[in-house]
Amino acid sequence: MARCTKEEALETRSRILDAAVDVFYTRGVSQTSLADVANAAGVSRGAIYWHFTNKSDLFNAMCERVRLPMEALIRNSAEESSIDPLGQFRSWCLFALEEGVNNPQTRKIIATILHKCEFVDPQDPIYMRQQECFLQGRINIQRILRYAVAKGQLPRNLDPTLSAIMVQSLLSGVLDNWLFSPDSFDLGEQATKIVDLCIHMLTTAPSLQKS
Repeated sequence: MARCTKEEALETRSRILDAAVDVFYTRGVSQTSLADVANAAGVSRGAIYWHFTNKSDLFNAMCERVRLPMEALIRNSAEESSIDPLGQFRSWCLFALEEGVNNPQTRKIIATILHKCEFVDPQDPIYMRQQECFLQGRINIQRILRYAVAKGQLPRNLDPTLSAIMVQSLLSGVLDNWLFSPDSFDLGEQATKIVDLCIHMLTTAPSLQKS
């Protein structure tokens, strides 16, 4: 019986998160209440509070569905023992773009973060968590690039800090533009070229190299 109860609790939590993805995406974060999510999930508000402390906790748990697999992939790429850090970096970049194109839930979550959040209060837990993940992502990119430099895959005088800023801006900017106007270009078709252009920039751009 206990095992069944645990499985039911996990199923309820998953159903709440599925509903949160749709409701946050449709209504926007500020206009969404826990009652809205409960109604969409077909559960009581008590069930929501059983699994999540508040709206911020629910929102962050929803974002983890996208963040965790991407963080795991980039963390594995950022291992000092990696034989091909640049190749792993390329795979991570492609994964980030292609998930946005091919996974509807991922696409909705990213669109919600980029376009349907009002980041106005620096003390808001949602704001703080998103900023924390943003900065940690940049640190991970810097680490991968340093390992690629050590392996001779990138110029030895590459500026990893500036390069990480450019990589992060390029990928998030491409996703932002595509999600804002999906019909303006075919991201699925262009993803590989965009990532290879990014690597070409890291390999050849003099402005990314320390004097």
